[in-house]
Amino acid sequence: MTEAVGYYLVKLQVQHGGFAGAPVLHLDLGVNAVSGQVIGSAQITQALPPPYGTTIIPHVTGAILHTGFGQDTLLVHLTGQYYVSFPPPAIGSYMAHFSVALAVTKDWNGKGSFEYNGNVITDCTVKNVSTT
Repeated sequence: MTEAVGYYLVKLQVQHGGFAGAPVLHLDLGVNAVSGQVIGSAQITQALPPPYGTTIIPHVTGAILHTGFGQDTLLVHLTGQYYVSFPPPAIGSYMAHFSVALAVTKDWNGKGSFEYNGNVITDCTVKNVSTT
């Protein structure tokens, strides 16, 4: 993959390969290559009965830092918040925290971890699933 300039889109899949049924993070990101700013959305899917199978994080933001030595590694950190509704018969909801840390190559493949609502998923494989 050639080095991207300007503004470009990337779709990533982040998952821990060791556990069947483990949560899978899907990221749709817009990247400003000049400033290193990243914005987008995320979705966490897991094989659980409704309403627990899908978690949508509508707005995530973050930045890219470069290691600057050897094979340049992109260090990506993203954060966001999303609503979690209490299960019935309770009424109400709260804002849960979401964060992602990735170490990827210029083609957006590598390793990472993510945290959502107190769950920490580590030792994940990051795969670029963009169609272009």
